[in-house]
Amino acid sequence: MSTSKGHLGQDVEKQGIKLPKKWSDPKDKVPTGRTMVPGRGGKSGAVRKPRQRYVEKDGKCNVHHGNVRETYRYLTDIFTTLVDLRWRLNLLVFTMVYTTTWVFFGLIWWLIAYIRGDLDHTDDNDWTPCVNNLNGFVSAFLFSIETETTIGYGYRFITDKCPEGILLLLVQAILGSIVNAFMVGCMFVKISQPNRRAETLMFSHTAVISVRDGKLCVMFRVGDLRSSHIVEASIRAKVIRSKQTKEGEFIPLNQTDINVGFDTGDDRLFLVSPLIICHEINATSPFWEISQEQLAREEFEIVVILEGMVEATGMTCQARSSYLDSEVLWGERFTPVLSLEEGFYEVDYDTFHNTYPTPTPACSARDLAELAKKGESIPIPPLSPHDTMEEMSGPEDALDTGEDGEGQEVQETQEAQGVQGTQGAQEVQEAQGAQGAQEVQGVQGAQEVQGVQGAQEVQGVHEAQEAQEDELDGETVSNGDVNKMDSGLE
Repeated sequence: MSTSKGHLGQDVEKQGIKLPKKWSDPKDKVPTGRTMVPGRGGKSGAVRKPRQRYVEKDGKCNVHHGNVRETYRYLTDIFTTLVDLRWRLNLLVFTMVYTTTWVFFGLIWWLIAYIRGDLDHTDDNDWTPCVNNLNGFVSAFLFSIETETTIGYGYRFITDKCPEGILLLLVQAILGSIVNAFMVGCMFVKISQPNRRAETLMFSHTAVISVRDGKLCVMFRVGDLRSSHIVEASIRAKVIRSKQTKEGEFIPLNQTDINVGFDTGDDRLFLVSPLIICHEINATSPFWEISQEQLAREEFEIVVILEGMVEATGMTCQARSSYLDSEVLWGERFTPVLSLEEGFYEVDYDTFHNTYPTPTPACSARDLAELAKKGESIPIPPLSPHDTMEEMSGPEDALDTGEDGEGQEVQETQEAQGVQGTQGAQEVQEAQGAQGAQEVQGVQGAQEVQGVQGAQEVQGVHEAQEAQEDELDGETVSNGDVNKMDSGLE
């Protein structure tokens, strides 16, 4: 036991409870948290190691059972044990079971023939053996296979002069049927397991936190790639994080339920097209006091579980995935994937995992509720110009159908989903207003320039006219002088 002087180690030592070293010593690396590596990046000169996943993205649980001493419990439920085996081990067991039964009963048939002396009278036509044409262990083994598999070639057959052989035939027939039922049933269940059906159920790569209907929400998207649907589909989610109680008890993997519509029935899904699952952050939510800044320091994992019945077989199917704290994006929203075509809706799975930025308060949901009660304005950080362009163009490009009527319906869908935030619209309007003012100023400047140019042109015309009048006057004067000279000569 660790002799650490930490608070957790002291409380545990007082209670006399022995903990594994990795939990009792605070200096040890706790696998459920993040390891701080000194001297690398960050404001404090540290980089956090990614948290160890409890559930992988494909739904596999990273839990290994060690030091299991009561292994006999696996044999008490031998059917489930065989079904859970890997395929190569399952096929090996399947082959070994049949081979063992054939060899076992073949050995008994050979012993009966040996005890009765049938092997010594193989060429005696007057001798009635227990099994005709059984002259050794190989023939006894073949007869055992023919009996258990009910092949019956007819060359080797039992006679009515051997009561022990008749009894053994009954036993082998009954046990053979049991073995067939057990092994074939085991293989059928393993083949028809709905685990592969979960491969066509998709979860978004990331979860997002943004405002929906005026409240902060945690959202992720689910979808089904098959045309055959999941019947009675339901969704639930849990937050897994370490916790220390008031009494000093340390719970490394504490599970807390997340309400994804259980009260309103929204957790019951009609999974025909991709759906966005929404968790409203309220006072009972584990994210109630988490802000954008605190999210970067939190250590948790969101595990989502989708359950339902396979439409083709009626068997229950379960798909799982998880989101680490680093995979939860603040101030993002999922890009729409539905578009209206001629007579049907089309889902574009190329944009299934895509998100785009949206104006979102950086404060926690608790602070947001307090500001709303006081009637104060909600601080929303502005988006960068690049993010604003993505927000304006991303959803419209995703929903563009090329038809006026379809575009109008898509626009209604876009407004219903809250694609454009109020703050974003105001910023766009302000930008448009500023741009319009600049355009007006430009027009006015152009008009002034045109006016100056026009005045200059008018002035030039007047000067040209005056020059022409002067020339005409000069010509008139010259003509008068000539006339005077002519009259003088006369």
